[in-house]
Amino acid sequence: MDKRAVQRAVLPSGVQLAYVSAGPHCATTIVFLHAWAESRGSFDRLLPLMPTTMRCVALDLPGHGQSDEPVTGYSLAALAQDVVEFMDAAGIDSAVLAGSSSGGYLAQQVAIMHPQRVSGLALIGAPRSLHGRPPFADDVDRLVDPIDPAWVRKSFSWFPRHQPVPRWYLEDRIRDGAGIPAAVWRETLKGLCDATPPTASTTIACPTLIMWGDHDEVLDRSDMEALTQAIAGSRLLVYENTGHLVLWEQPRRVAGDLATFAQALAGSPGQH
Repeated sequence: MDKRAVQRAVLPSGVQLAYVSAGPHCATTIVFLHAWAESRGSFDRLLPLMPTTMRCVALDLPGHGQSDEPVTGYSLAALAQDVVEFMDAAGIDSAVLAGSSSGGYLAQQVAIMHPQRVSGLALIGAPRSLHGRPPFADDVDRLVDPIDPAWVRKSFSWFPRHQPVPRWYLEDRIRDGAGIPAAVWRETLKGLCDATPPTASTTIACPTLIMWGDHDEVLDRSDMEALTQAIAGSRLLVYENTGHLVLWEQPRRVAGDLATFAQALAGSPGQH
């Protein structure tokens, strides 16, 4: 997936979002939404494991990766609108949205604002609420350009890992963080923390798979039970000996569970 040609979708605002796509255009589509301060590259270990019969699309959100860096537009609602406008530009009528961490929070917001565009949600270590100010917000407020890669490496300590993660993958995530302007770090975090939690405003009705690590030091079991209860018909999968960064630690298992979920929605067994 990471070796495919990068394409660019132009939103009505003129902002260009970089993305890669694999699989038939007529197939079940999964749109992958990365976490704050990462990029579409966070899915590089997962995407090659997905069935070739599915269309898998991974984009860089505004200000991240190879996408444009607008000055404004980092509220949760604005980013959700960007996702829908991206889908328009990429010719995607509806899709399963697979979001990692805050990317899953964003996916919930899209499902609230544009339910007809979301056939299912796969929430990978995603919160029900980010309202408030996290303990590391002061560190983010002090950031200045250019971002020091050593600081990004140190920030990984916010989310302890319990499974081995390849060094190359960690180095890629450091490059992600170092390549994001300080203002985007701040404004995206502010947009996430200021937003009304999506499930607090209305009901999400689409099929939802929730994947959570039982050693998550950010989201505990009660958080996940609250999220599961807030989304009618959702299903919680618990990943043992796994921390908050489920995608980083368990890409093979996530790929298998996600493929099974998406195939069931499509009513087809599919093939790897």
